[in-house]
Amino acid sequence: MDTLAIPTPNRPVDATVEIPGSKSLTNRALLVAALAQGDSILENALFSDDSEYFAKCLEDLGIPIALNSQLAQVQVSGKGGEIPNKQADLFVGLAGTAARFISALVALGNGEYRLDGVPRMRERPMGDLLNVLQAGGVNINFEGNPGFMPYTIYGQGFAGGHVRLPANQTSQQLSALLMIAPYAQQDTIIEVEGTMVSQSYVKMTCRLMADFGVEVTQTNENLFEIKAGQRYQARQYTIEPDASNASYFFAAAAITGGRVRVQHLTKQSSQGDILWLNVLEQMGCQIYEGDDYTEVRGPEQLQGIDIDMNDMSDLVQTLGAIAPFATSPVTIRNVEHIRYKETERIRAVVTELQRLGVKVEEFADGLRIEPSAITPTAIETYHDHRMAMAFAVTGLKAPGIVIKDPGCTAKTFPDYFTRFFQMLEN
Repeated sequence: MDTLAIPTPNRPVDATVEIPGSKSLTNRALLVAALAQGDSILENALFSDDSEYFAKCLEDLGIPIALNSQLAQVQVSGKGGEIPNKQADLFVGLAGTAARFISALVALGNGEYRLDGVPRMRERPMGDLLNVLQAGGVNINFEGNPGFMPYTIYGQGFAGGHVRLPANQTSQQLSALLMIAPYAQQDTIIEVEGTMVSQSYVKMTCRLMADFGVEVTQTNENLFEIKAGQRYQARQYTIEPDASNASYFFAAAAITGGRVRVQHLTKQSSQGDILWLNVLEQMGCQIYEGDDYTEVRGPEQLQGIDIDMNDMSDLVQTLGAIAPFATSPVTIRNVEHIRYKETERIRAVVTELQRLGVKVEEFADGLRIEPSAITPTAIETYHDHRMAMAFAVTGLKAPGIVIKDPGCTAKTFPDYFTRFFQMLEN
């Protein structure tokens, strides 16, 4: 399907929805389960392009994976830090987590591992992680620009020790190092240089590592210590619903003055994007929390907000998509790093808002969106799942919105539009 028209209901949304498992937690759990010894069962795992690329890479490395999409269950037969296959050609698509986590994993192996992805993945930053691996004794051969895919990693174990890593463009490289550090040859101290973006994702990584039996000591905001010799313990583990993907359903309640309840997701989530609930509350929504659900009820009209979204930057598009309906301007700050995501996200949001007739100002690390009448148009999605999912929400309030390339949501939420339209049927 090349395009998809979004229906505009004449009433507030009123629905209870189920959201698939978190991409971020699924991919982290896949990595640590692969490093554990024995069989782990991941329940409510996400089945999407990103997670399936990750699982395929693990299989290509000789780590048995059993997928059951009907039960949303993955069995990983971990090899205790060993990588059975001594040679593999690994393709990660556009999956940044797979690219960074698999690159770190194969450094522990004893073999030759080539990694590549789609053209956009070849433009995304990898160099800071690779520099640390090289300093730790790993040889890497770059086929094109140093620091970018495609490249071949000649694994021979990771030395550990005191390493320095910038994390100003992505926190995924830091998470990758944290997760392999227990299997280093000596204790690892990771010193983050400069400003760290998306700190909530690093906290998620450390929490998941602890769930599998490995402790990280964080002595200050930028210093992490991981003792060598710790080992992940195989276990049964339930993945939380994806808070980032829940944001679109909560946003639907927000702009229609309706009610949406998301099952099995609460503010106790380990995912930083649960902070979206605070954003909506500041904009006038009411939030209700039960033992095993969260519900958002939207106001008659949203209020504007001026907000630092560094720690929930995957939600910039969600906020951008509902911002024109607020009573006053919405300003989003401190998210320059999203220019290096699946697409150049600040520019993409600005461009599509302008296409909708919205008055918007772009600056280096964010944007300012004015309350505006919406012009019917077709939204370019730039192969970016979050562009498609976010601007579908705009169509609930403004007639005539068409999403181009709706299939790009397969990256993290293959049946997004099925569930989105089911929400409107209630």
